[in-house]
Parts: sequence; C-alpha cells; structure tokens
Amino acid sequence: MGRVTHLTPIQDQEKSDLKSARLPKSVEGLNDSVVSEFMLLGLSSSWETKVFLMLIFSLIYLGIILGNLFIFFLVIFDSHLHSPMYFLLANLSLIDVGLSSTTVPKMNKDLLNEYKIISFQSCMTQICFIHIMGGVEMVLLIAMAFDRYTAICKPLHYLNIMNPKICVSFVIAGWVTGVIHAMSQFAFIINLPFCGPNEVDSFYCDFPRIIKLACTDGDRFEFIIAANSGFMSMGTFLLILSYIFILVTVWKRSSGDLSKAFVTLSAHITGVVLFFTPCMFLYVWPFPTSSIDKYLFIVDFAITPVLSPTIYTLWNKDIKVAIKRLSYQLISHQELGRHKRRDNIFKSLKEKSYR
Repeated sequence: MGRVTHLTPIQDQEKSDLKSARLPKSVEGLNDSVVSEFMLLGLSSSWETKVFLMLIFSLIYLGIILGNLFIFFLVIFDSHLHSPMYFLLANLSLIDVGLSSTTVPKMNKDLLNEYKIISFQSCMTQICFIHIMGGVEMVLLIAMAFDRYTAICKPLHYLNIMNPKICVSFVIAGWVTGVIHAMSQFAFIINLPFCGPNEVDSFYCDFPRIIKLACTDGDRFEFIIAANSGFMSMGTFLLILSYIFILVTVWKRSSGDLSKAFVTLSAHITGVVLFFTPCMFLYVWPFPTSSIDKYLFIVDFAITPVLSPTIYTLWNKDIKVAIKRLSYQLISHQELGRHKRRDNIFKSLKEKSYR
C-alpha cells in the first residue's frame, strides 16, 4: 500500500503560493483575476447544425472579403470614382472587412470545436477592435449622410464643402472617435476581478457579457457601457435619420419624382438600419438576460458586411459603368495578349521557314 503524505499548514500555504505563482504573468499584470481564459458557448450544440453553419459562414466571409475589397480597389483605380461619396464608400468597405474579421473566422473555427476557448488577452483585444471598428463605421455613416445631404440640398456648393481635406478629416475623426470610444470603456473593464465563472453565452467577447462574469457588482459598469455605447448608437442613428428630411426636400424640389436620389438614399437607409438595430438592442437599455443578442449581432458581423457591396452598388449607375469599363479593359488586355502571342508564333514560324 502506498504511503499517504499529509501536508502541514505551512506546506499547504506554500503549495497555494506556488499555484498562484504559475498564473500567466500577462494576466497578473492586467488585473488581479484568476481567470486566464473564457469559454464561448457559441451558436449551437447540434453537430449537423454546426457543419451547416460553418459552410454558410465560410461562404459569407468569402463574399465579404471579395465584395468589399472589389469595391475598395475599384474606387482606387477608376479615376471616374474619385469623388467624396466613393472615397467614403471605399473606407466603409475596408471597415466592413475589418469588423467581420474580428469575429467571423474565430466563430467559424469554433463551430467544430467541442471547447471554444479564448484567452483573457485575446478576449480583451477582440473587444477593443470591435468597438474601434464600430466607432469608425458610425462616423463614416454620418459622413455619408452629410455628403448626400450636401449633394442634394446644396448642389452648387457641394465641391467646396466636400473638399478632399474634409473627406480625410471625416476618416481621421472616425478612427479617433473609435479609439476613444473603445478605450474609455476598456479602462473600466480591464481592472475588474474575474475569479469565478468563465462561460460567455455568445460566439464573441463583448463588454456586456464579460461584465456579468466579474466578481463584483456590475450595475455601475453596465450603466457606464449603456451611457457610452448606447448614447453613441442612438445619437448617431437619430442624426442619420436626417435622411427623412432629405427625402422630403428632394420630393418638394422634384415635384414628386424621387428617381435616382430616392434609390441612393434608400440604399443608405437600408445599411444604416441593418447596422444600428443590433447595437441599439444591446446597448441602449439595460443588458438583456436572454441570448438573442448574439444572433442579432450576426447581422452586424456577417450579414451587413456581405450585403453592403450590393446595397450601395446595385442601383448605382456610376459603379455599374465602372464595372463595365473594368470588364472592357480586362477583355481588351486579354485580346491584346492573345494577338501578341499569335504574332510571336507567326514570327517564329517565318524565321524557321527562312532558315
């Protein structure tokens, strides 16, 4: 029979100290937490559903990357699209790629994993990037609303108002706003003690879910998050609803014919509603206890980014013409290459015949 060793109180204390010393240094440096990782509960527990969702989200993410980068590079390389509206649209496409990339690849990988683990540091990093990208997108949507308002209501002063400096300033202001918005909340969260449960009922990390796991009264921090993100979401949404005023103005000036302006504004309004509905549901009022918000945020991270290129370009004549122009250039380039290859073949045959 083996010998049982009884630890003295001093040895037991030394063993406890040794365990605490083995905690990751990065975690110890962040706060006094003993939680070094979180477990994401994900979207589904059914294996068949997981495989189906993985295939669907893989296709969606591929569409996000290809569609938005196509718009981004089309605006860059087509000189006919070098205008304020398309400059802002190109930046919005880039942000859509960044926002979806913070969550969709990880979510897709976790669908087939039994244990969906994310480290404390990775969780905090994901939260920061989500709110930075979200803040930038809000400012860009405001800038696009202002651009359309100026183009429709003050057409004679449009180029003076929406000059290149103003457009670049909008983008810079977006990034500054996003960083301030994220860090102002992150400063509170990073110092919270996490010493107990570590299960996050979602497929990504976010402030509301993480606060509920802290070993402290989170009511004060929930109010801070709601006041920050909720006020920003609601305020931006109401500001962009100035589109209604634009529509009324266009309707009065065009004797009831909204035509092109109505189509353009309808596309913007669709994008705004898709983006802000999940944000207001989660942040404007006290944090929901149900898990429905994680399904709503699929709209922000996957559905809106993949639909954005279609929403903003489907009825856009300038984009259609640019795509046709690009297609013609590609076809012409291929034809030119084919002719060159044929000429080279004829040339080599003639040289051989002379020999």
